[in-house]
Amino acid sequence: MKSCALILVMACLALSTQVNCKSNTKSRRLTKVQLVGFDWKNCGQPDAPAVLKQLELSPDPIAVPGDLTASASGSTSVQLASPLSVNLTLEREVAGFWVKIPCLDELGSCHYPDACSILDQLIPPGQDCPEPLHTYGLPCQCPFKAGTYSLPESVFYLPNTDLPYWLTNGNYRAQGVLGAQGKELGCLQVALSLHSG
Repeated sequence: MKSCALILVMACLALSTQVNCKSNTKSRRLTKVQLVGFDWKNCGQPDAPAVLKQLELSPDPIAVPGDLTASASGSTSVQLASPLSVNLTLEREVAGFWVKIPCLDELGSCHYPDACSILDQLIPPGQDCPEPLHTYGLPCQCPFKAGTYSLPESVFYLPNTDLPYWLTNGNYRAQGVLGAQGKELGCLQVALSLHSG
């Protein structure tokens, strides 16, 4: 997912310092979380318009709360504009099998009909993009012009967060498929282990 995957990843990282997402379902506050073995890959067609080219996160394990160092690059051959759908599939490994986590209160394996409107809720149109996106001239609002985007190595602070009660220790993998007008624009897979105290 050339630029869009990169932009969504960067927006999530940058917004993690500003947005406290609350769920109506039960949640629990964790005082110490570690994300171990983060890995990613593109899963779209070889000629997909949007592709993440590079994403590096450190340290491993990633501590929450704590500092995260990230760099990323990607590109898109088409403009990414509203409505920009995202189909997210989240799975957890249970006894050696991957089990799909259903969509619960807009978390889990969910369909988001327009990621652009979600970005508008997090960062109202006309407001500057959060750092470090603003410093590097990276957009955080739709439309995203065709082109190449790059985030140099940057440090983000990941604060304590409330996690849904069902998000427990274990191995997870997620797949996000980006689409518009019934066409797949790109696909990204992420895997990691969650250890909490």
